[in-house]
Amino acid sequence: MGPDTTVDFMSKVIAATPAARDQDHAHLIVDQDPTVPNRQAALLGDGEDPGPAIAAMARRLETAGADFLVMPCNTAHAFAPAIVAAVSIPLLSIIDVTVAACQGHGPPGILATAGCLAAGLYQDAFAAQGIVPVLPDAGAVDEISRLAVEIKLGKRGPDVRDGMRAVADELVARGARVLVAACTEIPLVLSADLLSVPLVSSTDELARATADRCAGVA
Repeated sequence: MGPDTTVDFMSKVIAATPAARDQDHAHLIVDQDPTVPNRQAALLGDGEDPGPAIAAMARRLETAGADFLVMPCNTAHAFAPAIVAAVSIPLLSIIDVTVAACQGHGPPGILATAGCLAAGLYQDAFAAQGIVPVLPDAGAVDEISRLAVEIKLGKRGPDVRDGMRAVADELVARGARVLVAACTEIPLVLSADLLSVPLVSSTDELARATADRCAGVA
């Protein structure tokens, strides 16, 4: 849904695909629709339900010949039931593949926007594994949400990067031993070399899982 994160995701699928020629790459059918109603506003009780628009995207992709679906937007997975009800092909969950990548690291710290946290997407997924994640406090959530908007506006300078890093460092200070970039805008400014603990990018994990499935590995 976000233009920059769509392009970032596609480039990472390409990078994750072992290919010696064009014909070795995955056939990607993309519906990048920024007119989908705001997911944050809907989950926080002040916006239109984006479920019908997301379901319509899924139907268009199925009709176009897609074998499975991926959605490089964490928060939009709160509306995954609308997709499941609308199509007969599977949805590969960004939440599931990201949680799986965190196994063995210790308590995960969740870098996510207000809507994603309000939906409990990562809290529920980690709870199913018997893991209690470290969540940002209210002030940090506001800061993450603000910075995500800045990134969407193309602002990715040191002030935005350092702001995101400061929130990440706070989660580490509170006990996180791995950090989850649970918003696809975050990896556009935050990288593992800036942190004292591993960073699991939801974009990277979904891209790898997509490339593997297309190659028949998964």
